[in-house]
Amino acid sequence: MKIAINASFLRKQGTGLGQVTANFLQKLIELESIKIKAGKVKKTEFVLYLEEDLELNLPKDAASSAVKFRKKVFLPPYKRDDLLRKIWWEKFLLPKKVAQDKCDVLLSLYQSTTVVSSKKIKHLMVVHDLIPKLFPTYLSNWRKKLYQNLVEKAIRKTDRIIAISHRTEKDLIKHLGIAPEKITVSYIDVDERYKTIAGRIDSRRVLQKYNLQAGYIYSGGGLEVRKNVESVLLAYKILLESHKQGRKIPKLVISGKLLPQLAPLVTDVEKLIVELGLQNEVVVLDYVPQVDLPGLYRNALVFVYPSHYEGFGLPILEAMNQGTAVITAKTSSLPEVGSDSVLYCDPSDPADLAMVLKNVLCHPHLQAALSLKGKERAKHFAWEKFVMKVLNVIR
Repeated sequence: MKIAINASFLRKQGTGLGQVTANFLQKLIELESIKIKAGKVKKTEFVLYLEEDLELNLPKDAASSAVKFRKKVFLPPYKRDDLLRKIWWEKFLLPKKVAQDKCDVLLSLYQSTTVVSSKKIKHLMVVHDLIPKLFPTYLSNWRKKLYQNLVEKAIRKTDRIIAISHRTEKDLIKHLGIAPEKITVSYIDVDERYKTIAGRIDSRRVLQKYNLQAGYIYSGGGLEVRKNVESVLLAYKILLESHKQGRKIPKLVISGKLLPQLAPLVTDVEKLIVELGLQNEVVVLDYVPQVDLPGLYRNALVFVYPSHYEGFGLPILEAMNQGTAVITAKTSSLPEVGSDSVLYCDPSDPADLAMVLKNVLCHPHLQAALSLKGKERAKHFAWEKFVMKVLNVIR
């Protein structure tokens, strides 16, 4: 069997889709290599299609190998990295290359515009969410509208779908009319770096780098309006005002790329902080690289993530892996991930969030209980499970 994989997002490993692509491939290579050594796999070839020539730790071809990995890198003549090039690559070039290489299956690791016309090639697509469909503000120009329209058509035409949560499964059925029997649900996982608790040395490095003291309230995962950092700031303001004469409230730390020019899609946190008079209480870190995030989670008393909508919700699982207490929204896929190991709030009610946050801050034993339960819950998610489910659907 020859399996083609759209690994385009491997060049953007700072994104959620980039993390999924990188971790999927890493675990796939690991699992297939084990099977090769055990002699348990028939001859299979994986062809990775990329937009950039990246160094990959692929097993070397050998006459005795049952599995081979090859990569193919190509771009259209139009080189500008925008949606037009994306459409050209996904919709026109990729299916053509897959057909020329005589692949049996195409695996798209994210929802894309790719449509396979050949009946000889089966198309399996991983769908993470339908955010542009549910939040039209993301479709702010004709290019984005065109891309989303083509993505929806491609999702409908794919042979099988892997949804990363039951929330995404329900959205596919409700909003795109996808037949339930066409969908398989399989949870993804976090990057491997979060699986190891940040140690004393790494914690000290992160705290020194960002000039922080352990014991803060942390809110991260992006500054998109959908992520709802506005409610975090409003709740924090309520908390401060209700404790003017009481115990000191920890600093609030917010991370995320500051792009006020992208409003209304992105919250202008700096402007909002000034309007609320929180300049002395809130620390804004801008973008934080992946290497620093485990230490940032680990040294927080609580991670606050009241997102209005998530297809999965990687940030709360990252925090849970680090043993940090989590407060998140009781909406979309977040309860699927958090289960009973996190606390929930109404994301549209800052007063409710303030009340839940106060409860965590005032009860250290609750923080400890959430830490233990979060680490235990995180064990239910594994890249091996996800990769095996995808391979089972293919085979």
